[in-house]
Amino acid sequence: MARVKGAMMTRKRRNKVLKLAKGYWGAKSRHFKMAKQQVMKSGNYAFAGRKQKKRDFRSLWITRISAQCKVNGINYSTFMNGLKKAGIDLNRKMLSEIAISDKEGFAALVEKAKAAL
Repeated sequence: MARVKGAMMTRKRRNKVLKLAKGYWGAKSRHFKMAKQQVMKSGNYAFAGRKQKKRDFRSLWITRISAQCKVNGINYSTFMNGLKKAGIDLNRKMLSEIAISDKEGFAALVEKAKAAL
């Protein structure tokens, strides 16, 4: 049986990692060992970032809703409690969009929430 050398697969594997490391600063984009370490760390940052993005958006939506609630003379937690008691089931993303684009509609929601309390 003939001897098989791994040169082609090794080169492919290294080039794949170096391609992912393109644009990194210094030797991290040129030396395989450093590139491999940085690509692994970048993957961890990307994984954590996907989770962080969800938290950041929820926080942004709550801030927008809260700001519009203050304009209408109610605080955020009281408003959300009133909506729940009124049986209005809107998520925070949609509430923030309403708060930005349709201020009269949001004011009507505030009145319904106040009435339910």
